[in-house]
Amino acid sequence: EGNGKEYDYKNRLIFEGKFINGKKNGIGKEYYDDRLIFEGKYINGEKNGIEKEYDYNDKLIFEKEYLNGKICKEKKFNDNGKLILELDLINNEKYKGKEYNKDGAIIFEGEYLSGYKNGKGKEFSNNGILIFEGEYSYGYKNGKGKEYNKDGVTIFEGEYLSGYKNGKGKEF
Repeated sequence: EGNGKEYDYKNRLIFEGKFINGKKNGIGKEYYDDRLIFEGKYINGEKNGIEKEYDYNDKLIFEKEYLNGKICKEKKFNDNGKLILELDLINNEKYKGKEYNKDGAIIFEGEYLSGYKNGKGKEFSNNGILIFEGEYSYGYKNGKGKEYNKDGVTIFEGEYLSGYKNGKGKEF
């Protein structure tokens, strides 16, 4: 019980933090190749709370929130420290989230699965104008959807397959 450290087979530090009954408890830090990659909280050996992940230049690239060892929220940052993706876990597998461009403007809002746009979503131009809303499958427009022009007027409503207009639809 108390503060402790774990080392890998090459005797490199991989974890330092508090242990209770042999399990990680409290704030801990994880290392890879002698550099800090994670810092976060553990309860009974499970990650709980916010964890931060850094790149080789010590820049924050991910912020993840854990509940009982499972990710429930995730944020991704670009090289300049700007938020580019935020996700909330739904039913332990599907995420609902938002993507942002390098200037911080929203470019997508919707559902994700296995890292892809999957389910219902809305796409926006770089200046925040809604240009598409509909269904996605593995990153592509797939199913029913609507496209809009820069003034918000519907220019197409119909079916999509693998990112292309396909099937029944109306052009305006």
